[in-house]
Amino acid sequence: MAAALTAPQLIEKHRPTLDQALDTIRSRAYWSPHPEHPKAYGEEHGSLGPAEGKAAFDALLGGRFEIDQPGTEGRVGGEKSPYGIELGVTYPRANPEVLIPAMRAAMPDWVVAGPEARAAVCLEIIARINARTHEFAQAVMHTSGQAYLMAMQAGGPHAQDRGMEAVAYAYVEQVRTPGTALWSKPQGKRDPLHLDKRFTPVPRGVALTIGCNTFPTWNGYPGLFASLATGNAVLVKPHPHAALPLALTVRVAREVLAEAGFDANLVALVAEGEGEGGAAGNTGIAKELALHPEVRIVDYTGSTEFGDWLEVNARQAQVYTEKAGVNTVVIDSTDDYRGMLANLAFSLCLYSGQMCTTPQNLLIPRGGIATDQGEKSYDEVTADLAGAVDKLLGDDARAVAILGAIVNPAVEGRVKEAASFGEAVLESRALTHPEFPGATVRTPVMVKLDSAAADAADTFLNECFGPVSFAVAVDSTSDAVALLRRTIREKGAMTVGGYTTDPAAEKLIEDACLTECAQLSLNLTGGVYVNQTAAFSDFHGSGGNPAANAALSDGAYVANRFRTVEVRRQA
Repeated sequence: MAAALTAPQLIEKHRPTLDQALDTIRSRAYWSPHPEHPKAYGEEHGSLGPAEGKAAFDALLGGRFEIDQPGTEGRVGGEKSPYGIELGVTYPRANPEVLIPAMRAAMPDWVVAGPEARAAVCLEIIARINARTHEFAQAVMHTSGQAYLMAMQAGGPHAQDRGMEAVAYAYVEQVRTPGTALWSKPQGKRDPLHLDKRFTPVPRGVALTIGCNTFPTWNGYPGLFASLATGNAVLVKPHPHAALPLALTVRVAREVLAEAGFDANLVALVAEGEGEGGAAGNTGIAKELALHPEVRIVDYTGSTEFGDWLEVNARQAQVYTEKAGVNTVVIDSTDDYRGMLANLAFSLCLYSGQMCTTPQNLLIPRGGIATDQGEKSYDEVTADLAGAVDKLLGDDARAVAILGAIVNPAVEGRVKEAASFGEAVLESRALTHPEFPGATVRTPVMVKLDSAAADAADTFLNECFGPVSFAVAVDSTSDAVALLRRTIREKGAMTVGGYTTDPAAEKLIEDACLTECAQLSLNLTGGVYVNQTAAFSDFHGSGGNPAANAALSDGAYVANRFRTVEVRRQA
């Protein structure tokens, strides 16, 4: 167990890390303070190794998850692992009318502490979480369905990086204005006017983080730490199918806050039971909390329907949403055909396409494309891409490590339905997980569609979340770009990909993304994929199209979580 440290001690401990984070968000270079290799964790590193993390996770199963917070009234639970395991964990049921006033009462000392102390406390929370990365990985794996290595990396170090990135941006925005100023105005022959001015970043109030099922930590940490670092109290409402990772986060945060001399109620948990949040897990207590007059910030990742509802109805709050989009890849030409196919195949397969950044629509000229292996027809490109996916997933043991498990029955239903939309050039098959026979594992399906068909747009212009992609035949690259523009404008996109050796085509694609405000990756053929972004360097989403109204992370993501209050005194 880490030793308790006061706020000044935490500043001394974490200031070098904060300074490095501040330098990196300016340079946009590669940096991560959190190792992503599993062997970087263990007793010799002062953290839990894989076996210890698994043991800690196992000890939670079937038990009461205790958090000593006000307003507890009974227990809730009901999580089941996508790998077929009943977690059996129960959480305290919170009464918001008791809990939220306690959170408000915790804020004054947190505000007085100032931006640097708040940042240091947040970095200590992240450091404590990092030391338990393998425990958190088990929790993420068995609530989201991610394969273990992905859960360990994306749910661990990468999520922690995104949390730290938000802290860095929060610090920058709060110290942009000096804390004090001596103001003097000359008066000609009369004595100058003198005022002492003090500027204090003041939080909005209680922030609500509404967790998602697929990436509970990666999507949850940016908003949580952006709000906490700017002085707000944070109420965490996990998805009912993925409560454990965020419950662990809340418990760590409360421990650190209390040890540093602050009120633990600055961070609290509101869990709900299976079925209480509706089919999507976000229509029960989430709606009530989002409209609570003391809730002044809402962070949400999930369906467009509920995200739109929040933006329209939670009028007392600043709302940050990441919703659904239709991610598109324009394939014009390539000088590395094999590399392009391998890169796209992995992008389509990773976590069974259950990522908001996974490509869905592949726009391919029906006359074919130029490659380093000669001209390739539309049919050849689609067949070769299907072959690349089959090759990647040819070994079942390797396949399940890439695919993970299907997170809910609705995703499996889309996979089965997709083949009826057109010609399936790649058919999905069910796999048996060697360790977890109760898991639902499906390989991707890819369907050929023609953009000129009367009803094709009704299919490919809607998000089909999961391992489903559409190879859409278009008249030309310019037609593909026109369709790309329409897709981003009407449906939104978290990611756009492009493959071309033609500077004119590249400019068309880039201009479309700049105009419609979507993040673009060009000619990826190596170990970087369109559906992956690096904290401190890449922006996740843009906030400029219907897929999301915020970007992780930029100044706009944190700056409106607080306001600056000025006090003037006669000098």
